[in-house]
Amino acid sequence: MWEVAGNPFQPSHFVPAWRTDTVTALAKQMYETRDFAAMPILADALQDAGCDSDALLRHCRGEGTHVRGCWALDLVLGLE
Repeated sequence: MWEVAGNPFQPSHFVPAWRTDTVTALAKQMYETRDFAAMPILADALQDAGCDSDALLRHCRGEGTHVRGCWALDLVLGLE
């Protein structure tokens, strides 16, 4: 439901230190290829980088359909 805009009632924060090489590479690959199968792997990489945003991690691990313009990928890539 909140794929592109995110949840306006629960805004997510992002710490630039979470933008590791692995996180950035995964996000760029998904954004460019429009293949979002690696979203759960992105969640793991974010968690490894110290991410503590429940909304962001839940979204990446969620079963919903992901699309280009996904708020989580835009946040990771600094496109927000």
